[in-house]
Amino acid sequence: MRIAVIGGGPGGLYFAYLWKKRHPDAEIDLFEQNAAGATWGFGVVFSEQALEFLRADDPETVDAITPRMESWKNITLNLRGESVEIDGVGFSSIGRLALLTILQERVRSTGVTPRFDTVVQSAGELRGYDLIVAADGLNSMVRRGNEAAFGASVAHSSNKFAWYGTTKTFATLSQTFVATDRGNFNAHHYRYAKDMSTFLVECDAATWAAYGFADKTIEESQAICEQVFAATLDGHRLISNKSVWRNFPWIWNERWSHGNMVLIGDALHSAHFSIGSGTRLAIEDAIALTKALETESGIAAALARYESERKPIVKKLVTAARTSADWYEHFPAHMKRDLMDFAYSYITRSGRIDDARLRAMSPAFMARFEAAKGQS
Repeated sequence: MRIAVIGGGPGGLYFAYLWKKRHPDAEIDLFEQNAAGATWGFGVVFSEQALEFLRADDPETVDAITPRMESWKNITLNLRGESVEIDGVGFSSIGRLALLTILQERVRSTGVTPRFDTVVQSAGELRGYDLIVAADGLNSMVRRGNEAAFGASVAHSSNKFAWYGTTKTFATLSQTFVATDRGNFNAHHYRYAKDMSTFLVECDAATWAAYGFADKTIEESQAICEQVFAATLDGHRLISNKSVWRNFPWIWNERWSHGNMVLIGDALHSAHFSIGSGTRLAIEDAIALTKALETESGIAAALARYESERKPIVKKLVTAARTSADWYEHFPAHMKRDLMDFAYSYITRSGRIDDARLRAMSPAFMARFEAAKGQS
């Protein structure tokens, strides 16, 4: 089978690696428009189990990635100069470029040579391939060229965000909420290497307008954010990598394939950065697609199986991500709460955690919360 993979992000790389590893005689071409060493953003974060979902089927890849990861067990919330830790909520992170480099090495080890700096303008350029795997991200050329066929929908959150890095490192995944005389900001920050952290700055539309960010250069916006979060950065600078203000895009497709084309990762669906699952979802899509293709004898049947088995799982997580994002859309209102009510609202925002689960998961936090509320 001849397969074209469009996109050299985690999903595309992992599918190419996995399929070629399991099917050495397969012909796979992977096309990536950017250079091998290019990436947008800084670190990516995984929930506590990180890549353990890969352990049973692919321990070698897990063992290659895990030593490069930073891990922690708590979340720290900072509000009005006060802090609270929520225990038992672990995460791991790795630099996006470090992750891509590892996956590129895995791909090459199977005999696939990614074609970097190669732009595919249309799926029509890929005639002769039995399967086209579109892993070409949020702005997917394949999806945009076949929106009606895929049942594609694209919407945007109203909040603005800019993705920075910094040499200031943090003990845990942290959220810092700051009120200024012109509006409210939130920073999601966590270390992804021994000497580097992601520092994603978010604000609501009213704050963005009040600061006139629409007319600011990247450098001017960065300087304002450094001033707003001066206490958090503790003398460190923000680092930009195309750090422009964006609205988070909500991508969804009712139909996951069209003819011999199939979507995976951000081309197919997006999950808000507040739940840290985008990269994992892309890799899991690659695994699910591989297994479906191996189970069914024909491509059409395999793509139908991929969608029917994977879609309910993804829909559940995307629903939780939307609920989480809704909380952030109103974070200035939540900031008016006292610290413990604020923290409780934050950790229960997805609707998946009730008091019983929170007591089991985060006993120290719940003891502090219930003591603050005068509960037994």
